[in-house]
Amino acid sequence: MSVGSVVVLGGRSEIGVEVATRLAAGRRVVLAARRSDRLDAERAAVLGAGASEVHTVEFDADRIADHARVLSEIVELGPIDTVVLAFGILGDQTRAETDAQHAVNVIHTDYVAQVSVLTHLAQLLRAQGSGRIVVFSSVAGIRVRRANYVYGSAKAGLDGFASGLGDALHGSGVSLLLVRPGFVIGRMTEGMTAAPMSSTPGQVADAVVTALGKGRARVWVPGLLRPAFFVMRLLPQAIWRRMPR
Repeated sequence: MSVGSVVVLGGRSEIGVEVATRLAAGRRVVLAARRSDRLDAERAAVLGAGASEVHTVEFDADRIADHARVLSEIVELGPIDTVVLAFGILGDQTRAETDAQHAVNVIHTDYVAQVSVLTHLAQLLRAQGSGRIVVFSSVAGIRVRRANYVYGSAKAGLDGFASGLGDALHGSGVSLLLVRPGFVIGRMTEGMTAAPMSSTPGQVADAVVTALGKGRARVWVPGLLRPAFFVMRLLPQAIWRRMPR
């Protein structure tokens, strides 16, 4: 088993920390987030899961000019095994329809910042000759719905970029796992009505770790969403535009 670092970019993410706890045993874990001096609970969870050491690193995903430096600092801690891109925002769809800056902020965090991180990571891990990248797309990006088209469009772009990057990394020793979860019940969706076939952060993490173990390139969470969206792609637009988020 590799003894490289498990890195969570978005170290407060419920899913990211759940993944880290499942991979932590005997490994170095790096939690990167804003206000990195306030990650005591997340750090304790990972240490409790058996991490050999835990480092916290200051990381603001929206500050793309800092990405190269932050990732280089993480590499200096030691070789990387798995990097989980766990940052992102849901945004407010109603606000985004009239507030252009808010719409741009959602796109910037959920797509532009991800593209920047992924491009830097690909270079670093190619040079290392190994490593695994976990990217969280969403079923919201498979066919964008009127009810959340700002967030959905960002995920659609990310899904396409990550799919292409995964192909570009083929044969390099670096792999990319693209995760397509449905509605996840957690802090990000607190107060919202859960959609059918919802999952929890722990269930998503279980699916991610299983997929990593099998060397898969794609995973839907739950798996039933894959055939469901095959059918949903065939729905007439007049029906689709009335679909809830």
